[in-house]
Amino acid sequence: MLLSQLNRKEKLKFLDLAMHMVSIDGEPTALEKRLLNMMLAEVGEGIVEEYHFALSKDLEETITFFGSENKTVKNIVYLNLLKVGMSDDFYNTLEHHFLEDIRKRFEIDEIKKKQLMRLVYNERDLRERAKRIVTH
Repeated sequence: MLLSQLNRKEKLKFLDLAMHMVSIDGEPTALEKRLLNMMLAEVGEGIVEEYHFALSKDLEETITFFGSENKTVKNIVYLNLLKVGMSDDFYNTLEHHFLEDIRKRFEIDEIKKKQLMRLVYNERDLRERAKRIVTH
């Protein structure tokens, strides 16, 4: 969601964070892989051609990179990490701690976190309503 607004380097760094997010509790699930592929498509053709799903060697450097980015970039990145974390019904402790660490390092307050989470829930609800409408 809104990943197209990031520049090339921010998109690549986001994909690194997303890979760490889905790998934190082991191998990515089929649903997580599908979501990553959708996000990869959203970032654009140029990125698709050069990005390969693999964990970056320096997670800390990737997080630090975003620390100096503007608030909008941080919010877009965090929103999409929330989307990845909330993609399945199993939201585990490791994912929670990872997201909380990112939130604090990005200086995103609790109010903004709740607003971003609401966007993820609203998107999911809209998708479910659309499925019901087209199948009946």
